[in-house]
Amino acid sequence: MQGFSDMNQEYDYLFKLLLIGDSGVGKSSLLLRFADDSFNECYISTIGVDFKIRTVRVGGKTVKLQIWDTAGQERFKTLTTAYYRSAHGVILVYDVNDKDSFLHLDGWMGEVGKNSCEAVNIMLVGNKCDVVGRRQVDYKTAKSFAEDVNMSFIETSAKDSTNVDKVFLTMAGELKEKLGTPITSPAGDDSKADALLLSVKPVKGGNSEKNCC
Repeated sequence: MQGFSDMNQEYDYLFKLLLIGDSGVGKSSLLLRFADDSFNECYISTIGVDFKIRTVRVGGKTVKLQIWDTAGQERFKTLTTAYYRSAHGVILVYDVNDKDSFLHLDGWMGEVGKNSCEAVNIMLVGNKCDVVGRRQVDYKTAKSFAEDVNMSFIETSAKDSTNVDKVFLTMAGELKEKLGTPITSPAGDDSKADALLLSVKPVKGGNSEKNCC
């Protein structure tokens, strides 16, 4: 899968990312925080698929991220599976305060294996780590799950911004190394740590249902 363009001078790489996971785990909130730096106390239940675009700098290169937010409800699975095939990276999200959303990860991994290309890069994200006294999935358990299937793991809070940028910048760095052409960097340069935000371009791509928590 080609992850870069020689024809477009606006960016060096274009990566398509897919956010998946149970409904209510905060996929839309993570995307809204990363793309618009905003948060809504009323959660948004995505209908079908929505997406936004953000451009970042990784290791001295311009990377355009097209991020697709999918509905977690069972009734939308037939619609959303078509988006797996064109994704370079999949971000699998669960709620650290909802054990069921963690237990359902195997099912979501099955969807990735069935519908995605072989080279897809997967990352595990435990969201809502800001909530105090309600945690049902400890960090060590989730970290072990991620290591067993060889994927990165990060805990986040869309509400207070904890590690949200880190998720997408780390994914961009991993994809650049995995799918892009080799790029020579100065000695000691860490493309992931050196990632810088460039610009934001929200794009309307779907509808949503709002429900106040």
